[in-house]
Amino acid sequence: MTISISKDQRRVRDKTRQIRGKVPLREHVAGWLFVGPFGIVFVALLIAPLGYALYLSLFQKKLIGGTSFVFLDNYAKAFTDPSFLEGSWFVIRFSLVAIPVQILVALAMALILDAVTSAFARFSRLMIFLPYAIPTIIGAVMWGFLYSKNFGPLTDIFGLFGASAPDFLSSHLIFYGLLNIVTWQWAGYYMIILYAALQGIDPTLYEAARIDGASGWQVTLRIKVPLIAPALILILVFALIGTLQFFNEPQILRYLAAGTIGPDFTPNMYAYQQAFALANFNYGSTISFALGGVVFICVYVFMFLTRKRGSFLS
Repeated sequence: MTISISKDQRRVRDKTRQIRGKVPLREHVAGWLFVGPFGIVFVALLIAPLGYALYLSLFQKKLIGGTSFVFLDNYAKAFTDPSFLEGSWFVIRFSLVAIPVQILVALAMALILDAVTSAFARFSRLMIFLPYAIPTIIGAVMWGFLYSKNFGPLTDIFGLFGASAPDFLSSHLIFYGLLNIVTWQWAGYYMIILYAALQGIDPTLYEAARIDGASGWQVTLRIKVPLIAPALILILVFALIGTLQFFNEPQILRYLAAGTIGPDFTPNMYAYQQAFALANFNYGSTISFALGGVVFICVYVFMFLTRKRGSFLS
C-alpha cells in the first residue's frame, strides 16, 4: 500500500512539472505583472524598513567615537533593561486577562445573535461592530474624557448617589480602564468572525440534536462551540499578536493619566520614546526587534499547544 501511494505521488509530481513546463512565457510574465505592484509596495514599505531597522539595531551611536558595530550587544542590553522587562511583563499579564475577556464577550454576543433572527439582531450586529470602525486614537480620547474626574460624566453620575466616581486613570485602576477600552474596541470585530463561523454550520445538526432530546445549552456547548473552534483559535492568535504590541491607547491616555502611564509603560512605547524622543534610533530599533522576538515566541508556543492534526494551524 505504501509503495503504491508513493508511486502515485511521484506520478502526480511528475505530471505537475510537465504542466508547469508547458505554460507559455507570456503567462508567466502576465502573472508577475499582476503581482508586481503589490510586491514593490510590500518590499518598499515593509521588507526594506525592517531590514534597515535590523541594520540599525546592530550599531551603537556614541557622542565620542561615533557609530560603531556592536553586533548583539544592544539585544543583551535590552533583555537586561528593567524598563523593557517590566513593560513586557505588563503586556503579558494584560494579555492573560484581556484576551479571555474579549473572546468570552465576543462568543456570548455571537451565540445570542445566531439564536435570534430578527431585524433587531441585524441592527445589533452593526452596533456591536461599530466600535471597531472607530480609530483607536479617537476611541482612546473618548474614553479619556469619560474617565476624567474633572469634566467626565462619571463624576456627575456617581454624585447623584452620593458616591465618588472611580478614577480609572489612577495607578490602581488603569489596568481595568485599559481592559475596558480594548474589550470595547475589539470584541465586536471578533464577534463578526465567530458569527460568520456559526452561520456556516449545517442547521440539520441542530435539528438532529433536538430530536435526540438535546436542550438549547447542550446544542450550544456540544455542537456550536466545538464546530467553531478553528475560528476561536484564529481570533486568539490575532488578539495575542495585537495585545502584545499594545501602544495607541496608553500612548493617548498618557497625557490624561498624570504620572500613571510612563514612557516605558509598554515595550512599544519604550521603543517610541528611545527612537523619537531621545533620538536613540539604534536602541529603539533593538527594542522593536526584541519585542518582535517576544511576540513570535508567545505566538509559537500558543500555536504549538493548540495544534491539531489536519487543522489550518498544522
